[in-house]
Amino acid sequence: MDCIFCKITQGEMPSKVLFEDELVMVIMDANPNVDGHALIIPKKHYTDYLDLDEEIMAHIFAVAKKMGPKIMDKLNAQALTLVVNYGNSQVVKHFHMHILPNYHGSNNLATKTVGEIYDILKD
Repeated sequence: MDCIFCKITQGEMPSKVLFEDELVMVIMDANPNVDGHALIIPKKHYTDYLDLDEEIMAHIFAVAKKMGPKIMDKLNAQALTLVVNYGNSQVVKHFHMHILPNYHGSNNLATKTVGEIYDILKD
């Protein structure tokens, strides 16, 4: 299988990791839509949300509950959007959840490099 997210979770490709445990990784999106755009990726390959078992689904949402407020706080975001794409809108066919901070009074576009945002968020 030639899955970019499998390669990232197996350490075969570099990524800016914000969080990792035995089940998932949270990484910075390499092509962010907005500053702080992160992805929660299961380490096991699941094609889409229909493949997820209850345990991993609950764990992904628990990680989102932990990481979302942290990202909002560190980047002074006023809101947050969680997105899961399915079907043709799912570009990488490995389940992942997008964490997208929302900023009041701005056009919500990425204005800094991934490295600059990672330096603010890491720890």
